[in-house]
Amino acid sequence: MRIDVNGTGIEAAVTGDGPAVLLVHGWPDTHDVWRDVVPGLVDAGFRTIAPDLRGLGGSDRPAEVDAYAIPYLAGDLLGVLDQLGVERAHVVGHDWGSALAWALAAFAPERVDHLVALSVGHPTAFAAAGLEQREKSWYMLLFQFEGVAETWLSADEFANFQALFRHPDPEEVRARLAEPDAMTASLNLYRANIRPEALVSEGVAVPPVEAPTMGIWSSDDPALTEAQMAESAEQVRGPWRYERFDGVGHWIPLEEPERLTRLLIDFLPH
Repeated sequence: MRIDVNGTGIEAAVTGDGPAVLLVHGWPDTHDVWRDVVPGLVDAGFRTIAPDLRGLGGSDRPAEVDAYAIPYLAGDLLGVLDQLGVERAHVVGHDWGSALAWALAAFAPERVDHLVALSVGHPTAFAAAGLEQREKSWYMLLFQFEGVAETWLSADEFANFQALFRHPDPEEVRARLAEPDAMTASLNLYRANIRPEALVSEGVAVPPVEAPTMGIWSSDDPALTEAQMAESAEQVRGPWRYERFDGVGHWIPLEEPERLTRLLIDFLPH
C-alpha cells in the first residue's frame, strides 16, 4: 500500500494481524529484504509493517539532500504507524534501519515496545568503537562525493559494490540502482546524516533507550565491528540481549532468515 506522510509517498507492505512489528530495511535495500522473515512472524500471530525508506524502492525520492536527514526518515516511519492506527510497535531494523530504530526508541520511546537492532549498534557506541570501526567505515567518506561515489559503485556492472559488500541479491540491487536518480537518492542517506567530521568524532547526542532491546551482529560483516554492537548494552536502560551469528555476512535477514525469525518470535511479546 502507498501512504502519504506530509506530502511524501511511502510504499509499505502490511501483512497479518496481531501485535505490530515495524521492519525497517537499510541501504541499498527495500522492504523485500524481509521477505523470508515476514511469513514466520505472521504465522506466529504478528502484524508486519515493512515500508520502503524514502529514496529507496517504491517510495518517493526527494531531490534535496537534507530531506534524507534522520528526523525526516523517522517521521516517515511514525507517519506510517499513525496512518495504520498503530500507537505502539515492536521495531526491528537492519543497517540504516537499525540506526532509525535506535532513533525511534531514543526520541519517541512511547511508540516503541521492544527494539531489535541488526548489525548497527547504538549511535553513541558506534561513534566510540575506535580505530577499527573507523577503518571499516572508509566508504562513508567516499559516499559524500556526488558523482564520484555513483561512478565508483556502478563501474563494471557494480563490481566494486559487490566486492565490498557481498550482497546476496546483486542483480536485484543493480537493477534498482540503475534507475534514473535512484543511486543518488539512496546515497543521500549518507550525505544527509554522516558528515565527514562525524567519522572522527566521538560526540553523538543520542539518549539511551528504555525499551527491552536485542542486538544482533554477524562475524563476517565487512563493515561493522562487534564492539559497536556489544557495547551498545551501555546505552540500553531496559533489558539487553545480545546474539552473535558466526560465519554470517552483513545481510542477516537474507542469509539467516530462519534463525532470525526464531529469535524474533522468542524475544517479541505477542
